Amino acid sequence: MAWNAWGDPALAKPLSDDVRNLLHTLLEIDTAAAPAPARDEVLVRPSALSGVHLRALTEIVGEEHVSVQDADRLPRAGGKSTPDLLRRRSTGPQDAPDAVVVPGTEEELRDVLALCAQQRIAVVPFGGGTSVVGGLDPVRGEFGAVLSLDLRRFDALLSFDEVSGEAVLGAGVTGPRAEELLGAHGFELGHYPQSFRYATIGGFAATRSSGQDSAGYGRFDEMVRGLRVVTPTGTLDLGRGPASAAGPDLRQLFLGSEGTLGVITAVRVRVHPVPAVRRYEAWRFPDFAAGAAALRAVEQQGTGPTVIRLSDETETAVNLAMTSKIGAPQEVSGCLAVTVFEGTEEQTAARHEATRRTMLAHGATSLGEEPARAWEHGRFDAPYLRDALLDNGALCETLETATDWSNLARLRADVTAALQGALQAGGSTSLVMCHISHVYPTGASLYFTVVGAQRGDAIAQWQAAKTAACDAIAAAGATITHHHAVGTDHRPWMEQEIGELGVAVLKAVKGVLDPVGILNPGKLIP
Repeated sequence: MAWNAWGDPALAKPLSDDVRNLLHTLLEIDTAAAPAPARDEVLVRPSALSGVHLRALTEIVGEEHVSVQDADRLPRAGGKSTPDLLRRRSTGPQDAPDAVVVPGTEEELRDVLALCAQQRIAVVPFGGGTSVVGGLDPVRGEFGAVLSLDLRRFDALLSFDEVSGEAVLGAGVTGPRAEELLGAHGFELGHYPQSFRYATIGGFAATRSSGQDSAGYGRFDEMVRGLRVVTPTGTLDLGRGPASAAGPDLRQLFLGSEGTLGVITAVRVRVHPVPAVRRYEAWRFPDFAAGAAALRAVEQQGTGPTVIRLSDETETAVNLAMTSKIGAPQEVSGCLAVTVFEGTEEQTAARHEATRRTMLAHGATSLGEEPARAWEHGRFDAPYLRDALLDNGALCETLETATDWSNLARLRADVTAALQGALQAGGSTSLVMCHISHVYPTGASLYFTVVGAQRGDAIAQWQAAKTAACDAIAAAGATITHHHAVGTDHRPWMEQEIGELGVAVLKAVKGVLDPVGILNPGKLIP
């Protein structure tokens, strides 16, 4: 990935003159692009590791798998949130891990953790580098140094069981590589978060990732059948049968643990045959309430789309202004919904028809296949647009939450008002867009995208807006995060989420597994 932006630099796209004019007119953004600093202009704080420590690490993993070079440390100085990228645009001294260490076996990993515990060196597990909540911040805390523990050498398909529909994948396997390895057997995982091209199997598990096909295949934590985890006090191999009553499910301790309790090295996942058929249909609803009611009915009746999403009026209008692929204005006024169906010809036909009846009964108008196909074609590319907006003086970021269907309208209104109010207080008019990204029988996830003008300290500006939004989410009784995870950003709200006793439980577990506290300090656990 680019060191100061999202993804592949070759896929970056500058804003068109029409979009730049739209930003200037609607949000009073001065779109004169400021030149970004070159990589060699960015200062990285010197490594705090001693020669003794470096020699010890080299003895464990080999000289070629340890680096203190700024060129290796800088890309691991954080994730890909807007504050992360804004920091990359600064030439001021940047915090970064003191070294990058790349173990290749569980034995090497255990030895690295033992050394770090003994020498009081913090460890930040690193997969694809796509965290947007501060999950990769190189926090030293009370320790003298911090390592980035890169898991890219854990990159194999370790086993495949066609009869059971299971596969064991190394934690460092990326989303595309997983599909390539499984595709050779005629199977797929079917997990497609927006970070799919770069994020890893271990990262999916450690953050309770949710992909865009979750309506059909579930969240990643629902796909997990087993885990191998290396901790400073030992190794765990969890998950035997498809279900068990052998006490609490210890896998759940590590699904969502964000590298604070142990390092996931392998994941056994449920897989399925590559679908024979895909069907697409997009829909227009007169308003968000009507669309949300339709999505609720579809999910509660179990009609079975693989993908179902709904954009609100603002997001629909902005998408129309940004692209010509979703039809003429009269076709997509109101709210755009997308459905995709996968499986055999018979399965997809039946699910499609059942969903169509429900959508039409709730006032939907069919827009045909093209808008849904256009969404699928560009579904991993939105972060590139954010890069271009940041380059042109806009402040752009996302956040997400989830709640019950009965609370959805209130939550959307409260978060929108909180974001707009906080940005307005800082002198910035804003657009707040929202879509339903994941649905459940009892509720749904709301995903917000915010665009405003950068005013003064843009990082502080966004932090004020994010704090206001998180306060509104907590006050509305919703979850502080649906799939982005906790990291440093959401940690201040964790006690409200799980209670004082819940925090004590997490601390007790960490005390057993990581008694020195070296694993990803400053994240998840208040």
